[in-house]
Amino acid sequence: MTPLIPLTRDLVLIGGGHSHALVLKRWGMNPLPGVRVTLIDPGPLTAYSGMLPGHVAGHYDADILQIDLVRLARFAGARLILGRAEAIDLALREVIVGARRIGFDAASLDVGVTSRMPQVEGFAEHGVPAKPLGLLARAWGEYRAGEGPARVAVIGGGVAGAELAMAAAHGLRHRAATVTVIDKDRLLAGASDSARRIVRTRMSALGVTAIEGAGVARIEADRVLLDDGREVASNFTIGAAGARPQGWLAETGLATTDGFVDVAPTLETSARHVFAVGDCAHMTETPRSKAGVFAVRQAPVLFDNLRAALSGGAMRDYCPQEDYLKLVSLGGKSAMAEKWGRAVAHPLLWRWKDRIDRRFMGKLSDLPEMATPKLPEPLAEGVVEALGDKPMCGGCGAKVGRGALGEALAGLPTRTRADVLPLPGDDAGLIVTGGLRQVISTDHLRSFVEDPDLMTRIAAIHALGDIWAMGAKPQAATVSLILPRMSAEMQRRTMVEIMGAAREVMDAAGAHILGGHSSLGSELTVGFTVTGICEDDPVTLGGARPGAVLILTKPIGSGTIMAAEMARAAPGRVVAEAWDAMRQDQGRASAILKGAQAMTDVTGFGLAGHLSGICEASGCGTELRVADVPLMPGALDLAEAGTRSTLFADNLSGAGAVITGAGGPRTDLMFDPQTAGGLLAAVAEQDAERLLAELRAAGYAAAVVGRMVKGAGLRLI
Repeated sequence: MTPLIPLTRDLVLIGGGHSHALVLKRWGMNPLPGVRVTLIDPGPLTAYSGMLPGHVAGHYDADILQIDLVRLARFAGARLILGRAEAIDLALREVIVGARRIGFDAASLDVGVTSRMPQVEGFAEHGVPAKPLGLLARAWGEYRAGEGPARVAVIGGGVAGAELAMAAAHGLRHRAATVTVIDKDRLLAGASDSARRIVRTRMSALGVTAIEGAGVARIEADRVLLDDGREVASNFTIGAAGARPQGWLAETGLATTDGFVDVAPTLETSARHVFAVGDCAHMTETPRSKAGVFAVRQAPVLFDNLRAALSGGAMRDYCPQEDYLKLVSLGGKSAMAEKWGRAVAHPLLWRWKDRIDRRFMGKLSDLPEMATPKLPEPLAEGVVEALGDKPMCGGCGAKVGRGALGEALAGLPTRTRADVLPLPGDDAGLIVTGGLRQVISTDHLRSFVEDPDLMTRIAAIHALGDIWAMGAKPQAATVSLILPRMSAEMQRRTMVEIMGAAREVMDAAGAHILGGHSSLGSELTVGFTVTGICEDDPVTLGGARPGAVLILTKPIGSGTIMAAEMARAAPGRVVAEAWDAMRQDQGRASAILKGAQAMTDVTGFGLAGHLSGICEASGCGTELRVADVPLMPGALDLAEAGTRSTLFADNLSGAGAVITGAGGPRTDLMFDPQTAGGLLAAVAEQDAERLLAELRAAGYAAAVVGRMVKGAGLRLI
């Protein structure tokens, strides 16, 4: 067998800027074996600067200008950490993200700049910075869709500010709008005379007012107050007055110029194997203005030099061009081109710019399917069928099916100890010692995300689900880990992250981690054995009575979403929202529902399968109203596109459900395996409304999804 190549080096990309996005694309096509790549960014999407004015003008939907970092990370085999880097410890070679410390052997900064104006009173409360781009894109979409008079002020009369002002005026033609550009100097001070004439003419045609030589004293919700006492009506104020470096960069110990990180021609900073690119970097030998064209052209050099830094190779220099062609949108579908001090405007230039921008986005969205290794020949019979036509899902999607599991458990011996009380059908067992009722369960998950911290949090919540489902309070836990084969230093880094996450989740739940066991294998697997204390009789699967109302505390769809994410078919925002749902603990929900007649957590067998378990143990039937079951955002779209988890077919056949409704993708989601899913409780009808209100007040997206009925079996209606 081909030996696994161990991981020996950590590469950390800080920020999802244009350079790093292109590096991830290249890495996915030509990875360096032995390197674990990490991308750190506050969100799953990052906006492309070239198309932002077009979005403001109404030419592009918000989705078109978003670079999907989740898909790129999956393509590159990288782990994505959704968080904001706050510092770098150069001595320990760690990036600080909140309470986490991410170790690195090589790192690169591509965090862009900010247009925030902390020196202007009221900007933090009432202003929107042009950079970071994503914030403006989100805020503008909501504002443009509003009604009533629109009053927009743009602070900063450079090319970027003028471009946004023209775009805003064009995009608000459907409303009674005024747009004003304010600059403390003169408008377009850095542009050529010909460019200035073109822009001024276009601004005048759009009705944009320019105020020059005036500073801003204060920003309020409905106005901008100038230093000279004048007031400018504005209920949407954009800050575009220059690019400022992220403040924390000056505290890193890296050499900086005016707060921007100094880089050599190799793009390396003053610290060995720490690089910086894009607007946050200052090229000391060949200074240039802050423009996306440089970031894009730095990407190939950065890619080569990162590989060289991690493999002991030679680095090469980045040589920026002296000048570059500037294409500036003029509000409508017309653009201006400027280079070497000359400018010209024409609608054909906008079409040219549009093709350039779409081609760039296509590079990052049209990701090639990489060839899978060929199977050796000959093969044992059944190998191809066992492999299936798609990769095996992670999480609960990778679990053994209900049929095989039930058959294996049926052969276990009956009760052999008086203090151990088996609970047929329940995932947790009950131990009674000296009158103390203790429940115990174990669970582990094959990783479906590359980030061990996130995977550990989800696995911990998932394991605790069996305890919470019995109305017990978590007591203690042990950890069981399989790490991918890696160097001793990377083992240390990974274990620190995993145990930090495990401790945080278990502490919040009230459980103490006693220890655990670890080993090395082919992939990350995280598991926990957990115990809990029952103050009252445990809530089991048996006990539901006809007439009881069924309450579900979390939406479903995680199996479908994670299966789509593995295939790079799930939008990044949908994936991030699913991660958040899986990380939501059920401790408060368990306390609210502890008086339920029957309860279970919804995991690998899917909602229908676990509800079927309640039916069997309680000796009655149930009706599940498919239309009332809450779904995770995006899950239905993916199901309609044909996405199914690898455990779906087994769940469908194992639940024994009778489908009396229309069926289809929404019904199929009832058999979707869930990871760290919600609680499903059968409660007395007279208590249902009160319990539902308490759950929602506690932050759960709870819903009534059906009721128990006389008879037997599960009906989906």
